[in-house]
Amino acid sequence: MKQRFLAAGLCVAVSLSGSAGWAEEEAEGRSLMEEGALLFFKGLQEEMAPALEGLQSFMEDAGPSIQAFMLEMGPKLGEVFSQVQDWSQYHAPEMLPNGDIILRKKVPEVITPEDEGDVGESSEDGAIEL
Repeated sequence: MKQRFLAAGLCVAVSLSGSAGWAEEEAEGRSLMEEGALLFFKGLQEEMAPALEGLQSFMEDAGPSIQAFMLEMGPKLGEVFSQVQDWSQYHAPEMLPNGDIILRKKVPEVITPEDEGDVGESSEDGAIEL
């Protein structure tokens, strides 16, 4: 997990720094759109640099515990994910007072014929009363 975040952050930083370096070397022969895009990415790189450094230090601190969690819980989470077909059929997870976490399946509401008459009744002329 740590390697994925670190790799993604480094890829973004390298690609942005590479494009900024290219911008300085190839200043002639570019359109205004290219120049604007390069300036945009250079500004984005400068704005993202502190966040990427913070992410790197966070991953250095939290990486081992996240990796241990994934080694322990990964197979069990994979088993749960393989059994659930459609996550929209379930409510959000709930934690019980004893620490158990449960997933409740949504129960579709059944409309009875008596309930249908209450929604809107049509009159003799075909108009629906709201």
